[in-house]
Amino acid sequence: MATTKPATLSRAGLRRVLVVLCVTEITSWGVLYYAFPVLAPSIAADTGWSISTITAAFSTGLVVSAAVGIPAGRWLDRWGPRPVMTAGSVLGIPAVLGIAMSTSLFWFFASWVLAGVSMAGVLYQPAFAALTRWWGPRQVAALTWLTLLAGLSSTIFAPFTAVLVERLDWRESYLVLSVVLAVVTIPAHLFGLRGHWPAPESVDEVNRDPGAIARSRPFVLLVIAIGLAAFTAFAVVVNQVPLLIERGLSTTAAAWALGLGGLGQVLGRLGYGRIVAATGVRGRSVLVLALGAVSTALLAVLPGPAVLLIAVAMLAGAARGVVTLLQATAISDRWGTAHYGRLGALLSAPAMLATALAPWAGAALAEVLGGYPAVFGLLALIAVVSAVVAAGSVPRSR
Repeated sequence: MATTKPATLSRAGLRRVLVVLCVTEITSWGVLYYAFPVLAPSIAADTGWSISTITAAFSTGLVVSAAVGIPAGRWLDRWGPRPVMTAGSVLGIPAVLGIAMSTSLFWFFASWVLAGVSMAGVLYQPAFAALTRWWGPRQVAALTWLTLLAGLSSTIFAPFTAVLVERLDWRESYLVLSVVLAVVTIPAHLFGLRGHWPAPESVDEVNRDPGAIARSRPFVLLVIAIGLAAFTAFAVVVNQVPLLIERGLSTTAAAWALGLGGLGQVLGRLGYGRIVAATGVRGRSVLVLALGAVSTALLAVLPGPAVLLIAVAMLAGAARGVVTLLQATAISDRWGTAHYGRLGALLSAPAMLATALAPWAGAALAEVLGGYPAVFGLLALIAVVSAVVAAGSVPRSR
């Protein structure tokens, strides 16, 4: 591998890459992820399969994505994002078509397995790797814009999918979505991600053994911290509405609180650059994860009023938004960019598993603990553990 200073894209090239990834992340997340919860009730009604079974197929895809993401990370480090993300887009088409045409659970699950392979090539991790290497010292600004705009995916595709299923059935809706995925992402990745894939700036980074880093105590602690934080964040967002209803809010008010949490997520990401400028790697990690713990604890103990609960929901959204950027920059902050793809995939795999587990874990815990306030108290303790563990995740060489 070359050890000279990397050749960089021009300013126009950097902007092109950023715009392409914003568009393709919105589309990929919308078709492969956010369309499912909208279409799941129609799938169950039409096929007779239970919602839990259908969701298990979707979760299987997320697990496959986490596993395939590890070799995909190695390919990213070696060849760059263009072939990996283009291949992911191409595989997404038969996956979505397979979901649409499944007449048995076997083919439904098999199609989601293929969708998981596609997700490994098109969702956040390869996009983070692309911007981290190409944008270099300005990566935080690029990653912030990416996560801000990609966060609109649910805002765009959930209502779009709802409109489709009102006029078509769920199979035809997925057929339309497969066309959208093909038309937008395949040419965008193939032609928009062209350009020399730069070598890492530091010779020391290149010569580091990524396997040794992955086995090191700081990396293991980082994986644990991010995994616990991801579990907490997604368990909070999925179970926030029933908690607020238990607190006396109407379903409409609870839904508004959830939506305003999305606004808090945007505001949190906008402020991440200032957090980076004002803190070191260790302090930033502990601060961000502790913010998640505090907001979750407040949701657990505050009985009201509604305005205060909604404000705390926005705070929880801000914490959730910043955690995404903390994860995106965690590898480069500690070990540089040379092995970002491989190490980033190893970091994100447990977080993806936690994301798959979180949706039903909260409901199951609520039955065991006797209500959602107790669940949120437990989630706050888990978030505290993640912040404490993160304090030990910075290598001495850093």
